[in-house]
Amino acid sequence: MSSRVQLALRVPDLAASIAFYAKLFGTEPAKLRDGYANFAIAEPSLKLVLIEGAAGEATRMDHLGVEVESTEAVHAATTRLGEAGLATAEENDTTCCYALQDKVWVHGPGQEPWEVYVVKADADALAKQQGSTCCTDPADAGIDAKEPSAAGGCC
Repeated sequence: MSSRVQLALRVPDLAASIAFYAKLFGTEPAKLRDGYANFAIAEPSLKLVLIEGAAGEATRMDHLGVEVESTEAVHAATTRLGEAGLATAEENDTTCCYALQDKVWVHGPGQEPWEVYVVKADADALAKQQGSTCCTDPADAGIDAKEPSAAGGCC
């Protein structure tokens, strides 16, 4: 696998969203769990993550990411981003969105959260622990999205 961009959306109707994106991209989810689905789309190279949100709310962006092949690539991105003057927040061996991951977070100028991450293994939990911001809405948890450690989502 080479790197691919990730788009994580918080959707009000997970089943309808899965049906729509399966038709749009001509493929079924690569991972389907309670309140969560992701698509590993070959063309265009995209990892689409769907996280179930509140019923009746409009779909919105949760976070963006770049999935890389190795922990070494995450560390290289951390170094590169830090040298470029960006505030980074690292998470190693974190369980998030049904996967064990190493990652680094940065925020764009509009406070949009970006993660560079590698999936190391499958996991049985959506979030790493109670009170975690992983796969939760930071506003719901009372977290200021301007803080690097409050990246918003994951996956």
